Amino acid sequence: MSVYLVTGGAGYIGSHTVVEVARRGYQPVVLDNLSEGHAEAVADARLETVDLADEARLDEVFKRYAFSAVIHFASLCYVGESVKDPRKYYEQNVGNAMTLLRVMLRHGVKRFILSSSCATYGEPIRLPIDEEHPQNPINPYGETKFMIEKMLGAYSRAYGLQFAALRYFNAAGASRDGRLGESHDPETHLIPLVLRAAQCGSAVDVFGDDYPTADGSCVRDYVHVEDLASAHLAALEWLESHDGSLAVNLGTGRGWSVKEVIATAAEVAKRPVRARISPRRPGDPPELVADPRKANQTLGWKPAYSDLRTIMETAWRWESNRRY
Repeated sequence: MSVYLVTGGAGYIGSHTVVEVARRGYQPVVLDNLSEGHAEAVADARLETVDLADEARLDEVFKRYAFSAVIHFASLCYVGESVKDPRKYYEQNVGNAMTLLRVMLRHGVKRFILSSSCATYGEPIRLPIDEEHPQNPINPYGETKFMIEKMLGAYSRAYGLQFAALRYFNAAGASRDGRLGESHDPETHLIPLVLRAAQCGSAVDVFGDDYPTADGSCVRDYVHVEDLASAHLAALEWLESHDGSLAVNLGTGRGWSVKEVIATAAEVAKRPVRARISPRRPGDPPELVADPRKANQTLGWKPAYSDLRTIMETAWRWESNRRY
């Protein structure tokens, strides 16, 4: 049985991917320092509570298991925080990735799945965004993901590392069984914020309503978290059956506006959601939508649960019965 190390596997997307790894008949081993992850989210998997910066302990983990591949989620992911404290992001995202890759190569593990981001593209110059779109990140978070992608390319050429860089658009939703969901502190993602506003009757901020979009609010491409999890397994299976590496967008090709998200939340929650129009946030593009054809064609991956209604229904079920 193949054994996969899932770094950051106690976090949002990581924990859903751990479930998918096990469901496909492989053995997941989670490595997480639990600074943002939740042990309860990986109750059914082996958990190694280790910080990636601790190379000696990381080395011990690699000695205990014969890993076939590494799926790497463990990183900081708040754009605003990355602007305020870039050192923290370069040290933890890029520095820890370097440590992880060093240990991997020392133990002969040469398959790597990167949780990357559409933030590597920066301001879009055309839509939808395909993989040939220039990568010009506009914040330290996006820059760290871009730097890791560049590093993986160099390691591939020099050391024979195989990798898949999966550039997510907007991860959303919760597991359909209601067991796993989104639990960040602070929470910055729109859908949980809208649903929590529905629960408590507070207002949710709409950052700008004068964009050149159909209703004036920003448009984003939302992907169900279980669809993202299945993409990681599709990428692993591709690496195991092909030579070389790849980078693909994970999105639906369909965008939803902030106002559409709020309206759908009100329908699902069966209660009104108050919107408060606030000033635009610096660096927010009017529209970010993926061209997912490469993932569709290369990996055979197509989102199954990423219509907005399904995303919202699963997220509402989670928010109504949160376990952690």
